[in-house]
Amino acid sequence: MNGKFATMVVIAAVALATGAGAGAQPACNDCGVVQSIRQVEQQGQASGVGLVAGGVVGGVLGHQIGSGRGNTVATIAGAGVGAYAGNQVEKNTKKTTSWSVAIRMDSGQTRTLSYTNKPAVREGERVKLVDGGKRLALVAP
Repeated sequence: MNGKFATMVVIAAVALATGAGAGAQPACNDCGVVQSIRQVEQQGQASGVGLVAGGVVGGVLGHQIGSGRGNTVATIAGAGVGAYAGNQVEKNTKKTTSWSVAIRMDSGQTRTLSYTNKPAVREGERVKLVDGGKRLALVAP
């Protein structure tokens, strides 16, 4: 065997062993496998409207209880409880839900992306990041 032919045989063998060559898939820099999907609920921020409204309603309701000092105590307690409850109600009505998706990229790095809608992919599926990760597309295995 001459030296040039032997070199070509070695190159062809290496290409077959590593998967390089005509039938190999090109490297995908934006591809990876979904590692986890978590639903994340974030409580909203209160503006103070619920606090004030709850305090007023609680104070009015508390004022209707008892007479004299008992009436004063009930009014103050009602206002405090109402303010707390109103604040919590306001926060709950403003809460948001998102989905956090962790993807193990082909490069070995892990990227975590957040979506406002539940992604149409599942853990273990191979995906490609589209538009810089704004969307996920399934990739055939």
